[in-house]
Amino acid sequence: MKEDYIPYGHQSIDATDVSAVVEILNSAWLTQGPVVGKFEDAVARRTGAKHAIAVSSGTAALHCACFAAGVKAGDEIITAPITFAASGNCARYLGADVKFVDVHPDSFCMDPGQLEAAITERTRAIIPVDFTGRPCDMDAINAIADQYEIAVIEDAAHSFGALYRDRAVGVLADMTIFSFHPVKLITTGEGGMILTSDDELAMNLRMYRSHGTTKGEFAPLSEPGQGADNDNQYASGTPRGSKARWYYEMQLLGFNYRISDFQCALGLNQLGKMDHFLERRRIIAERYNRAFKGHDFIRTPQTGADWKSAWHLYVINLDLANMQRTRRQVFEDLRQLNIGVHVHYIPLHLHPYYRRTYGYQRGDFPVSEAFYDTALTLPLFPDLSDSDFQRVVDGVLASVR
Repeated sequence: MKEDYIPYGHQSIDATDVSAVVEILNSAWLTQGPVVGKFEDAVARRTGAKHAIAVSSGTAALHCACFAAGVKAGDEIITAPITFAASGNCARYLGADVKFVDVHPDSFCMDPGQLEAAITERTRAIIPVDFTGRPCDMDAINAIADQYEIAVIEDAAHSFGALYRDRAVGVLADMTIFSFHPVKLITTGEGGMILTSDDELAMNLRMYRSHGTTKGEFAPLSEPGQGADNDNQYASGTPRGSKARWYYEMQLLGFNYRISDFQCALGLNQLGKMDHFLERRRIIAERYNRAFKGHDFIRTPQTGADWKSAWHLYVINLDLANMQRTRRQVFEDLRQLNIGVHVHYIPLHLHPYYRRTYGYQRGDFPVSEAFYDTALTLPLFPDLSDSDFQRVVDGVLASVR
């Protein structure tokens, strides 16, 4: 009889999370209520960002950020190949093209040394990806972006809670996006967020997530007699020029990327356990590093003095050139043991859509491809038990030979 399956990542939900959601389900608001704002404010305080705009997914966050940065048809964005599809797709939704810069062989994040050569007059945004929870070299990337007046959108879907040179991820770029998918540090079920300290960007982000509509303070409304505006909008007894509480305007063509109150109630409660989640992930990563230290066939992730990873993923690289076995054999061995190893990621430029659209092929980004060819993701999540951790280690050491 097989032992229980160990996934590579998993949410940590307890009774307090359930109670927080049930409280909202029994309340007057299920969506567009006060808990969304409370969750946004809490994340903003945690990171030091001025604005936090919660949306329905990390992908929606990237799409909104690209829109707010002015990305449009005919423009280009630059990202890294080692990432999930959303990091490039967000530009394609707006009709822009996607270019890639290879990753650095130590960090597997965007290599700033190759960035400037990829910039053209069409480059509208740079989207560095904090792979596995390690922040990119944001100072170097920002310096190049500032020189060319290009927006930087940090794809921090993996790195909520990480630090870069004693600064929290969330304030390192023009906009930063988080994901709250169940395998991430904290979860809202599905959900995402954009952080910025720019008032105008925040205004446009809020409109874009909600059909492009606005009311109240977020954007100037039409003058009386213009468009949908007329005298009927003024409430009885209020001065001419003030807006009735029912009045709203569609300023631009947006989307419905709103998130619900009960999702944000879950996120807010999870946020209170964030430090515990981070510490547990770091402990497990350190234990993996010790377990595999000095192994002939296993390369463990780097650690550094000027950054602190959020450890969303723990990825080893196999020295296949000197092994008798293939990565596929190791993968299947571990899956047979009910250990849910995975591979993150197939380089984005090698997916059929990007090959067909841009003609990308093997050899275009050799560091990313070499990383992918040898990568193996091991289980890492706060509720991973000591016995399951040992099962993973024993299984890897038995299979890698």
